[in-house]
Amino acid sequence: MIKFENTEVMGWEAAIRGMRNPLNSWEKSDSEYKCPYLKPEVGHTPSCCRENMCIGPNDLDLMKRLRNAGTDHRKFMRMITVYVDITAPLYWWKEFDTYKVGTVANSCSTMHKIHAKEFTLEDFSCEHLNEPSLKNLRSVIKCMNDYREEFLKDKDKHNWWQMIQLLPSSYNQRRTVMLNYEVLANIYRPRINHKLDEWRDFCEWIKTLPYSEIIIGEK
Repeated sequence: MIKFENTEVMGWEAAIRGMRNPLNSWEKSDSEYKCPYLKPEVGHTPSCCRENMCIGPNDLDLMKRLRNAGTDHRKFMRMITVYVDITAPLYWWKEFDTYKVGTVANSCSTMHKIHAKEFTLEDFSCEHLNEPSLKNLRSVIKCMNDYREEFLKDKDKHNWWQMIQLLPSSYNQRRTVMLNYEVLANIYRPRINHKLDEWRDFCEWIKTLPYSEIIIGEK
């Protein structure tokens, strides 16, 4: 299971200026903000327009050519920033953490907040478990909840350790993540046909981003 919330994409204006700096071709830029509420005044861009960048044909063509030229030429992609809240199991986060360059993440803390609420089956990614495996998971959940109740009573660290070290890797954790289009391009190809559903769903989410063809190299 993986869930995406509060996706934001920004940095288009600076990225376009930057990609045109090497040839001083700023006058060829044809992108503009499309405000759903009002037409922006000249020299002024309301905050509501920041998420409504319309990339012009000239700029989009240059973006695609730079993308195809390789990482040395497509530095503008590092300037297009993506923020998103992702909820996913720990076994997926363990793989995601291999992408350290160009990413930042703030996670919900299992160390400090593992005891904050009762554990339920909905806290875990278990959609592929059969009945015997689900029975085992329910048993582990009950055991952790028993230790949780004891810990809430006496704050004995021994009980806290039981929860921490029993916690299955299918436990879902929420993180607020910052990435960029270059990082996403490096993720997409190796992960699009991955055995984990979460990676395939991640690649489908990439396709929903504005002008995702820059990332995935398709029309």
